[in-house]
Amino acid sequence: MAQYSENDVAWRDGRSPLFVFKNDVQTEEIGRKAFFEYFNENGLGGARAFHGIGRMEREVLAYGLDLLNAPETGAGVFTPGGSESIFIAIKAARDAFRAREDAPRWGLNIVMPDTAHAAFDKAAQVMDLEIRRAPLRPDMRVDVAALGALIDDHTILIAGSAPCYPHGVVDPIEALSDLAVTQGVWLHVDACVGGWILPFFRMNGRDVGAFDFALPGVRSISADLHKFGFCPKPASTVFFRHIDDQERAKFVADAWPSGVFRTATLAGTRPAGAVAGAWAVLNHLGLEGYKLAADRLAKMTDAYVSDIEAIEGLTMWSKPDMSLINFGSHTHDMARVAAQMTERGWLTTLTRRPVGLHIMMSLLHEEPRQKYISDLAASVQASASNAKTLDAQATSYAG
Repeated sequence: MAQYSENDVAWRDGRSPLFVFKNDVQTEEIGRKAFFEYFNENGLGGARAFHGIGRMEREVLAYGLDLLNAPETGAGVFTPGGSESIFIAIKAARDAFRAREDAPRWGLNIVMPDTAHAAFDKAAQVMDLEIRRAPLRPDMRVDVAALGALIDDHTILIAGSAPCYPHGVVDPIEALSDLAVTQGVWLHVDACVGGWILPFFRMNGRDVGAFDFALPGVRSISADLHKFGFCPKPASTVFFRHIDDQERAKFVADAWPSGVFRTATLAGTRPAGAVAGAWAVLNHLGLEGYKLAADRLAKMTDAYVSDIEAIEGLTMWSKPDMSLINFGSHTHDMARVAAQMTERGWLTTLTRRPVGLHIMMSLLHEEPRQKYISDLAASVQASASNAKTLDAQATSYAG
């Protein structure tokens, strides 16, 4: 195993711009120990067999509902990942739409920002839904008026991100909420990236924009624990304003000889360790721990932005609301810059519209900031005169 992994990216040194999210060594170890305490148990049996896991799951969901200002009617589901959380919300929205009297059953669509996550496309492919993409404003947030113009009688759901993956900015969710109320359409907020940390940014006085159930038009929210909740994978959540919608999200089969089979997730078997790990990390960090993490993330991101903008020819494509940054250039070939960074041992990802280097930073990126900036400056300089063939890995577009 060690031999197979010899050429892995040095993610513990902050060399990966995505995939792994860490707060500190103690938080990682607590999550790891809790996960392996429940290595054999099955999250599917939380209600019938593994009552401790069932209780931990309920407490995690209750904490999330409170954090996101859900009403008393709210409900949530613990899922294996953000793609499934989004899938479940879309299923609930579709079934709620079809439950309307005289509502069309086919030719349905989702209206969302151009920057919405590919998980919406996945769900649309499975459920035979049309995706309609709304353009962005110059600040890389969705143009709400343009999005509204795409809504019609077949729209089951509109979406916004908190924040979006490509640019790290929170869409104008308050305006989307007003639109959802006016149009009578379901609004889903994809807070898979920010749902478990942006509330603490706000508590620290950072203006990140409203995005949760305090806005009346928000009907569901997806939020990943295994990103900036710093919990072991695989762990995500999806929350609903009304428990009736959570019931719509369930999968029920009643045809086979064994009787009714009902799950709140697309997956059946789920690792109970992920539930235990999330419960342990949430209780370990608590309010003050997450506020401290949010403060460190904000200050680290500000420092990266300042340092990058100080490199001649580089510019931020947007001012990040969280710790995702995307920067490019009007004078330098960013693919060549990425290739140079790869040669220096950094895993790189590029955005396509506009072309830019993208980093989804956790606190793993705090310590190597000066090294990253030094290598970036050198890469910019070298790329200006180096026209060699690009490394394929350096020019990949990852989401």
